[in-house]
Amino acid sequence: MKPVQDRAAPSAKARPPKIEGENGAVFVARQPIFDRGQHVYGYELLFRQGVGHVLDSRGDSATSSVLTNSFSLIGMETLTSGKRAFINFTRNLLLRQVATTLPADMVAVEILEDVEPDPLTLEACRKLKERGYMLVLDDFVYTPRLAPLVRMADIIKIDFLNTSIEDRERLPRELGNPEVKYLAEKVETKEDFQMALDFGYHYIQGYFFSKPETISVHDIPGYKLNYLYTLYEINQPQINFDSLEAVILREVSLSYKLLRFINSAFFNLRHRIKTVRHALMLLGTEEIRKWASLVALSGMGADKPDELAVLSAMRGRFFELLAMECGFERNRTDLYMMGLFSLVDAFTDVPMEDVLKKLPLNDDVKRALGHEGGRYEPIYQLALAYEEANWERVSELSSILQNGEAVVPRLYQEAVAWANQIFYNEDNVD
Repeated sequence: MKPVQDRAAPSAKARPPKIEGENGAVFVARQPIFDRGQHVYGYELLFRQGVGHVLDSRGDSATSSVLTNSFSLIGMETLTSGKRAFINFTRNLLLRQVATTLPADMVAVEILEDVEPDPLTLEACRKLKERGYMLVLDDFVYTPRLAPLVRMADIIKIDFLNTSIEDRERLPRELGNPEVKYLAEKVETKEDFQMALDFGYHYIQGYFFSKPETISVHDIPGYKLNYLYTLYEINQPQINFDSLEAVILREVSLSYKLLRFINSAFFNLRHRIKTVRHALMLLGTEEIRKWASLVALSGMGADKPDELAVLSAMRGRFFELLAMECGFERNRTDLYMMGLFSLVDAFTDVPMEDVLKKLPLNDDVKRALGHEGGRYEPIYQLALAYEEANWERVSELSSILQNGEAVVPRLYQEAVAWANQIFYNEDNVD
């Protein structure tokens, strides 16, 4: 786990560039793409241009605005944590060679399923291949007319949500290009993830990793139970300075990781912190509680994809930033904890309702996480809608924001940058 700087005020280095198109803010969300070992290989970027627009996020205007006006090298690295960006391209954008505004080693050119493989399109794709760009066929359903594109493709994406089990297995076997790799997309369950592995897929895209596995309580590893109990104690509302220190010291791995974390470049402290007591004195009970919870959750996810901890941290920051836009500035800690714990069921493989019984969180936080309404649920739903690129839902829920829908992309980008610095910035390692 690798952290970065004052969480309440990210540094200028951490703040991503503002992304705007000709009609205002460009809404950009990312969805992870994993290799077979559940390591993040890249992110698909999904956009919508302008506030209040019902605009095709895969059309020329949105893609062109994002690429030509917005994605400096720093901006792209912020959104994709330095991984490859998968971006949809229409026929017109392929012909204009718009992808060449980005480095070939940072982008994968997704060719939409409705792109006709006519001579002009094929020539445009050949030029991109010659310049080293990766070509990806999106939402692939084979017809003979697509054969020339199949021969050029580096990756073919198969939609698991809208494809039969027979076709999921048959397509990779029958397409006849031994050089191509296959990506299963819209994989939302652990069962479908395992099926993709069994059928030989090289990459998997979807939110299967954020779903809990179904196991009995007796199957939960002891170290996870220890971390869960530690989280319970850390978040007791009446906990004081001495009690919090005692809880952290009792869990050796927690105290070690917390001190390593606090001495990283994230906090940029002048003098090395050698004891938990010193850290408490410097940062205070409330801040240490937040960071100890993050460290404990990360430790609990040792057997999970790293992206689960990244997403939890990102949500914590995103929820906190949204809180300050919704008149909940005094409750920002509650909202941070709500985001941080929003995936605790996936960390523990215990149903959310059972985990919530074991954690002394604010009642409004529990109600939102349990989908039972409450004053925080609109923020929770807004954040999830943005993650899923459900732009119509984002517009509906943005009425809760004091400064309107246009602020949401900036807050999301800041949350992504913040989580990147915690987990990916090599300067943070001792």
